[in-house]
Amino acid sequence: MPATPETVRAFRERLGLPGLVDVHTHFMPDRVMRKVWDYFDAAGPLTGVAWPITYRHEEEQRVGLLREFGVRAFTSMLYPHKPGMAAWLNAWAEDFAARTPDCLHTATFFPEEGVAAYAGQAVERGARVFKAHLQVGGYDPNDALLEPVWGLLAEARVPVVVHCGSGPAPGKYTGPGPVARLLARHPRLPLIVAHMGMPEYTDFLDLADRYPEVRLDTTMAFTDFSEQFSGFPPGDLGRLADLGDRILLGTDFPNIPYPYEHQLEALERLGLGDDWLRAVCHDNAARLFSLPPAGD
Repeated sequence: MPATPETVRAFRERLGLPGLVDVHTHFMPDRVMRKVWDYFDAAGPLTGVAWPITYRHEEEQRVGLLREFGVRAFTSMLYPHKPGMAAWLNAWAEDFAARTPDCLHTATFFPEEGVAAYAGQAVERGARVFKAHLQVGGYDPNDALLEPVWGLLAEARVPVVVHCGSGPAPGKYTGPGPVARLLARHPRLPLIVAHMGMPEYTDFLDLADRYPEVRLDTTMAFTDFSEQFSGFPPGDLGRLADLGDRILLGTDFPNIPYPYEHQLEALERLGLGDDWLRAVCHDNAARLFSLPPAGD
């Protein structure tokens, strides 16, 4: 049963939140999004499990739902799987952000000739967050072609959400090792570990301990769906509390096999307190992206 706006509103009101900030939502060109849905429908090799898309709606309706849920800022996470895609995706995302003011202008890249130029152009044109998908893209974040891009993002203080954990299936360059080598060269890179680094939660928490600009998003972590095959280690719950100012709400909307509200419920049942929930669901990301006070 899809979430009702009233359910999510009750969660926000109980915590006294002006809204939610969701750093991991997907908006893509229509034909790309439909290919993603087709992949999940087929229980592709990266998932291997039934994955019904809860919010399989047209773009306008999906945007409207996030607004009804009280999400005051979200992203258009998109990513290439081969050369020649990223610049085109960036052009689409720039247009989407221009016509969707509550979407944080999102961009992406791929290790290819010209990547430094189009990534630099995206930053110049106002990109506020990037997405890198090491699993789908199948590339090493330490590829020499990407070195100027990481340097640019570190210098410009533009966060990059990186799918670098080995869930739902390991890739050649997933896991903490490649990211640890990247951060050793770019310790100031504002890197957001997608999915809390699932399933290598502990290793990515270690990186967050070591590098103050590393954050983690909650996307699909702690939910009933993910806990079946990639449970969060109970012994690390205290570390979530200690890193409370660097955990960010992410959901994977619309490509989730359960209602939106379940991600919020999964965070609440961790029992880390209302202050922690307020920070994770709004305040941390609002500060990171310098959002104006709600209502301005």
